[in-house]
Parts: sequence; structure tokens; C-alpha cells
Amino acid sequence: SLADHFGDRETTIITSEVAAALIPYAGTYEGVRYPDLLIAFNVNPAANKARKGYLIPEQGKPPDFVLEVASESGKERDEVSKRNDYARMGVPEYWRFDETGGQYHSVPLAGDRLINGQYQPIPIHETPDGRYWGHSESLNLDLCWENGELRWYDPAGQRYLPDFDDQTTALYVESALREAAEVQRDAESARADTAEARVRELEAQLRQHPPDAQPL
Repeated sequence: SLADHFGDRETTIITSEVAAALIPYAGTYEGVRYPDLLIAFNVNPAANKARKGYLIPEQGKPPDFVLEVASESGKERDEVSKRNDYARMGVPEYWRFDETGGQYHSVPLAGDRLINGQYQPIPIHETPDGRYWGHSESLNLDLCWENGELRWYDPAGQRYLPDFDDQTTALYVESALREAAEVQRDAESARADTAEARVRELEAQLRQHPPDAQPL
């Protein structure tokens, strides 16, 4: 849904659950990270695919957005060491999502924006019904923690981007409509075949038993 939303896949990289090496330090790969979600605009997806990773010197810029999903043993890495590394790489926004609501990370949802080389927390808002959301300037989308799920909200369009269930439902509806159209076409074709066969039958009967000529 993110790829559909941002549109231009020729210049946009969106990788999820794919190892993406960001930058080698001093000829080594010390400090390389593999984010759970990386988004970069105005870059070269073909180079990223060929290398099987995002290399900052090759792309000419850091990714615009990085997100890590919490794991039971990843709190220190996600909240401290990865945060420091992404800041050093120059990633404008670094977000963290914890589906457990804060059992793995300190909070359900957190984001940082790079200001003068240092990460500053992005305001996270809590709704009365226990949801959390914050705004990504890099994506111009709101990230929402809702009942343990990550949702994306487009403030400009005032709509949520489709999630997996939405997409599955849309595919089911599309398939059902396509099947219904095929059934209707088959029925119309069958009716046409029946009508054509009846016409041929009547023509044959007329040839065998022509009507009496009427007197002038």
C-alpha cells in the first residue's frame, strides 16, 4: 500500500523485512544496520536490487525513513545503538513500533527527527480509546498504533492506506465481481446459442413443410 501511495517505483525504494546494508565505515561493515522498513525517494532502485542492499555513497543520500519493529530482546539495540547509528548515517527520521504496546520497547510508538545532527523526539499523541499516533514529515503520513497494528493515515486525503485485511477484501471482491461477470457472459452466450439453435430448427421445419401458397 505504501508503494501504491507513493507511486513512482522507478525512483522510490521501499524494502520490508529485507536486509539493507546502509553504509560501510572506513572500508569495513562495522555499524551496518538492517532496518525492518526503509523508504528512500529520488534514488536508484536498480542499484539497490543489484547490490541487495542500500549503500549511501552509491545512492548519494541516506534513506528518508527507517522503522524498526520491536522484538523481545531488541530493546537496547533499537532504542540506543541503532538510534545512534541511524543518526550518524544522517537518516532524517527513525521510528520504532512495538505491537505489544510497550512490553518490548519503552512505549508502543516512538519517532525521532534529525535536527542539527541529533535526534529529537517526534510528538506522539494518545487518543482517549488508547491509540497512539505521530506525524512523519518525511512521508507526510501519520503512523498509528491501533490495537497492536501499525496503520498509515494520509492527512491530505483524510484516509487510511489499505492494510492487509483491506487489500485481501478488495482482492476477494474483485475476484467475486470478475467471476459474476464471467457467469453472466456464459449465461448470455448460452441463451444466444439456444436461441440460434431454435432458429435453425424452425428454418429446417419450414424447409420440410413449407406453408401453402396463398391465392392472389
